Amino acid sequence: MRQIVLDTETTGLEPSQGHRIIEIGCVELVNRKLTGRHYHQYINPEREVDAGAMEVHGISNEFLVDKPTFAQIADDFLAYVNGAELIIHNAPFDVGFINSEFRLLADGKKPITQYCGILDTLAMARNKHPGQKNNLDALCKRYGVDNSQRDLHGALLDAEILADVYLLMTGGQEALSFAAANEQKQQGGSEGIRRLSAARPPLPVIMATQDELAAHTKKLEKLQKASGACVWLQSGE
Repeated sequence: MRQIVLDTETTGLEPSQGHRIIEIGCVELVNRKLTGRHYHQYINPEREVDAGAMEVHGISNEFLVDKPTFAQIADDFLAYVNGAELIIHNAPFDVGFINSEFRLLADGKKPITQYCGILDTLAMARNKHPGQKNNLDALCKRYGVDNSQRDLHGALLDAEILADVYLLMTGGQEALSFAAANEQKQQGGSEGIRRLSAARPPLPVIMATQDELAAHTKKLEKLQKASGACVWLQSGE
């Protein structure tokens, strides 16, 4: 089972008003285990970012001016998510923007639901916790996930946080991973292996700096201390 936890940042709230995606962040789960194989891309939206949106994510027009357009990254993005289940908080928002971007492409890509399944964690949280706040910050507090670095919204950071919340909200990581391993063993071991096409285009790899790795480790240690169940440390990432 391959799942992609996805988040986007945009120039505004409505694709119908010409707003565009400016950042995509994705975190990969395979059989509910974090693989460390991420996708992260800033995008030149070919328009101005609304002031209100900039206050939320802090991404300026000047920062985006030399970034690739969505048309330039669309194939790599689709190659990364194709065939997976997308886990998104408030999925209609992100799906609506992705489909809007696809419609603008010259090669006429289909809606994202033709390539991926969709799981909306906001709908899941509202069903699990009716009458309570279920935004990402509220879920972090409820499940003991450290979001202290979330001063501004960022697609990759929010995807990483949502991955932690999703695994805790749906019963944790290790127990279900062992169950999946036992099931595979009973079925002969190799049933679940699916080979990827050699023609699949390579994805860009951006290595973290030493400072970024140190900050990441510090964040995981704080999460472990606060919750006692940091799935990132448990996965060895």
